[in-house]
Amino acid sequence: MATPLAPPLEIAPLGPAGGSEITGIDIARLDEDGFRAIRNALSNTGVVVVRDQDISPEQHIVFARRFGGIDLNNYFPIDSAYPEIALVRKEKDQTTNIGGGWHTDHSYDAVPAMGSVLVARELPPSGGDTLFIDMAAVFASLPGQLKDELRALGAVHSADHIYGESGYYASTDQGGSLRGQAISAGAVHPAVIRHPDSGREVLYVNPAFTLRFEGMTREESLPLLGRLYAAATRPENVIRVRWRPGTVIIWDNRSTWHTAENDYQGHARTMHRITLTGVALS
Repeated sequence: MATPLAPPLEIAPLGPAGGSEITGIDIARLDEDGFRAIRNALSNTGVVVVRDQDISPEQHIVFARRFGGIDLNNYFPIDSAYPEIALVRKEKDQTTNIGGGWHTDHSYDAVPAMGSVLVARELPPSGGDTLFIDMAAVFASLPGQLKDELRALGAVHSADHIYGESGYYASTDQGGSLRGQAISAGAVHPAVIRHPDSGREVLYVNPAFTLRFEGMTREESLPLLGRLYAAATRPENVIRVRWRPGTVIIWDNRSTWHTAENDYQGHARTMHRITLTGVALS
């Protein structure tokens, strides 16, 4: 009997605000053409969603390594059998989720992460959507004079006020599960970066980890940061991904923001996240 042919690979927009959904692939058995399609869609649209996958933790790690190195998260709980995998988990009796609020992962590192591969392991009956914003599109929408001003600025990023011993999570019901709370993290990056793959200019500040602009105080920086955040979070810029069993999302940290909705109180949600090593920004 002849072996059935695999369905052809198809790439469709997630919606008018960007992102891609790819069908006709099996991440656990991905050939070079399929991987190249994911990599190209990621560079050009920032977010790639693949549905109906059945991958083990080992296959998750193998797939992530095809992008290059893996960064170990300093703060999230980890799977003891697979230290490459961070556990993004909310128990049914917890009220605080991890990843709520617009942010860019690891922007506080001297060499920020290239991206992440997130696999759904336990989902609530509904809710828990992940939202994304394409920050290259946001930058392109800004007035020319503001673009020139931003190109000349550096931005100061830190995680201490979020993950530190006196940070946001320490006073919540997630605080006891975090690691590395004594670590001090901070970096300065250009406020506008050139994406190393697509060549697009990207606005590289975010509400969670950007403290201020270099050479300015926090108070002096807030009016401009507030203006940028308001421009970014207009409803027409938001990409919404609804999770279902077997969903895998790959996103580019250099060109997107994301946030996890916390609208499933009384239910558990567990995701496996692997963070992909990046390069210095310029």
